[in-house]
Amino acid sequence: MSIDISKLHTTDLGEARIRHNLSLAVEDVIAWCKDAVRTYGADGARVERRGKNWYITGAGFVLTINAHSHTVITAHPRD
Repeated sequence: MSIDISKLHTTDLGEARIRHNLSLAVEDVIAWCKDAVRTYGADGARVERRGKNWYITGAGFVLTINAHSHTVITAHPRD
């Protein structure tokens, strides 16, 4: 895995989109995303690079992260 967790960030709109899509009630969305990436594998999550993006699939969510800029683009719930 070559996602540099310390570089993860998002825009204000991205933060609102992630919070809305995952129904998160957390103050710091990026801290939540960093924890999700940090703990991948512990809960059966997987990391996959497809083209310009990383996809982190975890327990109940999928994060999309731009591989070059480390921007968390969006997140979606997973069945």
